[in-house]
Amino acid sequence: MTAQSAPTPQSEQERSQKQELNKLQKRLRRDVGQAIADFSMIEAGDKVMCCLSGGKDSYAMLDILLNLQKSAPVDFDVIAVNLDQKQPGFPEEVLPDYLDSMGIEYHIIEKDTYSIVKEKVPEGKTTCGLCSRLRRGILYNFAEEHGVTKIALGHHRDDLLETLFLNMFYGGKLKSMPPVLHSDDGRNTVIRPLAYSREKDIARYAALREFPIIPCNLCGSQENLQRQVIKDMFQQWDREHPGRLETMFRAMCNVEPSHLADPDLYDFREGKRLGGKRQAVVQDAAPEPEFGRLDVLNL
Repeated sequence: MTAQSAPTPQSEQERSQKQELNKLQKRLRRDVGQAIADFSMIEAGDKVMCCLSGGKDSYAMLDILLNLQKSAPVDFDVIAVNLDQKQPGFPEEVLPDYLDSMGIEYHIIEKDTYSIVKEKVPEGKTTCGLCSRLRRGILYNFAEEHGVTKIALGHHRDDLLETLFLNMFYGGKLKSMPPVLHSDDGRNTVIRPLAYSREKDIARYAALREFPIIPCNLCGSQENLQRQVIKDMFQQWDREHPGRLETMFRAMCNVEPSHLADPDLYDFREGKRLGGKRQAVVQDAAPEPEFGRLDVLNL
């Protein structure tokens, strides 16, 4: 009888990567499914617009939502939308080629926000704020025009934590990104399905899935952004104090106004919670109205 040949190192590596990919997919499915359930992100009949930037987070979000769609207890539609901001060197064929291979409905919106940002922002200053406002204004208007009921953004757990610290360190506010936001006029609803997902899980999943990543050349040269400072701090904490970020995120989900110092949230004289900001905080956590529509520029 011929002895069976030993597995090659390549096959062993492929088997290991496949196992890791399956494990990560299950974890991300669980995290996204839990976030959808906890915050009532998706309901029967929803038309979910995945805002696809070409980065790892939005690729992973689209991939997991399409995966969950097959076994979800409710029927919902998923479309992908990319805003081509006309950045120099942007590979226009990458996303259409990828989305064609997926066989899903998608739209490419072409708006030259790059020129506007370069004109309005002085050299060396942060471009991300204006770029983000322009991008979201266009996407939100597109969603309204095409009957979209939920706008899905690829912000993950680390983004929410980073935003909390950015607002504390530089803005003097205890504020982050909510998992769900409704516009006051009811025309836009934003969801963040990756709210419970760790960035390092998403990064590894994207690498194993070999998504065709497109870098953001407009802001990629700004290495000293405040957000990058916070990100570097978190990465150091994660290495030196495993579990710290998980504990910090649990704290975001477990707020006690009476043990803070905002008299608009808690009546310290009478010892009771108040409306006003407290209502807005509840609305941020659960799907209720909070922010207004972004009509930025008539592009």
